[in-house]
Amino acid sequence: MLILSRKINEKIMIGSDISISIIEIRGDQVRIGVDAPKTVKVFRQEVFDAIMAENKAAAQSSPVFPEFDLGVKRDPF
Repeated sequence: MLILSRKINEKIMIGSDISISIIEIRGDQVRIGVDAPKTVKVFRQEVFDAIMAENKAAAQSSPVFPEFDLGVKRDPF
């Protein structure tokens, strides 16, 4: 893990198209801004973890396919 010190209005660059700006420091909280292309998804860790858990649960569930009426008569017995 790379650990950097930054002051308000200073930035960190990730590659050439993602920047993280320090917006505000108040007590033990830091507000940051992320500037990234729209194709890059940016999430807080807890939101990312919830999305991954939901995706895992969906992948493990059995698919439910509705009955399709294709005009074919079926014998109910």
